[in-house]
Amino acid sequence: MAVLGVDGWRGAWVGALLEGRAVTLLALADATAVLAVPAVEVIAIDMPIGLSDDGARICDVAARRRLKGAASSVFPAPVRPVLRTTSYDDARTTSLAASGRSLSVQTFALVPAIRSLDDALGDLPDPRVHEVHPELSFRALDGRVTDRKASGSGLAQRIRALETVMDVLDALAQDRTGLPVVDALDACAAAWSAQRIADGRATSVGDHRPDARGRPMRIHF
Repeated sequence: MAVLGVDGWRGAWVGALLEGRAVTLLALADATAVLAVPAVEVIAIDMPIGLSDDGARICDVAARRRLKGAASSVFPAPVRPVLRTTSYDDARTTSLAASGRSLSVQTFALVPAIRSLDDALGDLPDPRVHEVHPELSFRALDGRVTDRKASGSGLAQRIRALETVMDVLDALAQDRTGLPVVDALDACAAAWSAQRIADGRATSVGDHRPDARGRPMRIHF
């Protein structure tokens, strides 16, 4: 049975379908398409899933502590009431009222993707779907992955790490969808974590407290 790693990409999603060492890169139009990929045991997504109503998530705080030198890669997840907003000013006001903290432009840029995933998941939690963060995955896979992912050395470090567990170079060579390499590698790292979840070997950060829709606020790797 295959597993799927997913990374957000310009209003769409990059998927890495992993079965054994073979990995296939997918361009997925929306969250509904992500959940519709057939014969997938686990879906690991680099996007907040369980959302707090009134404050910072413990899993985000713990993830930043683990990622020394790359803590800024973990954007604080918005509080759930922000999903109902449509402008940055409204989002900031809503965030302040609900949690006492404002909202960064970077986090607000993620709100449409978070909202679309939240809508696609619906009210009953999907046991296949888990939140991950690629930087946590890469650090767990190979502690030598330390440089910025957009740099040449950072790309090389990530490819070197992934090649030990999957045929990522073959996947990149065979891709005809024009996916950015950085996002494709993040999806592959998410797929590695998805396989660890399927095998019962994954680690997570967070207090596992469910949000208002019953989804745990935790990040796996």
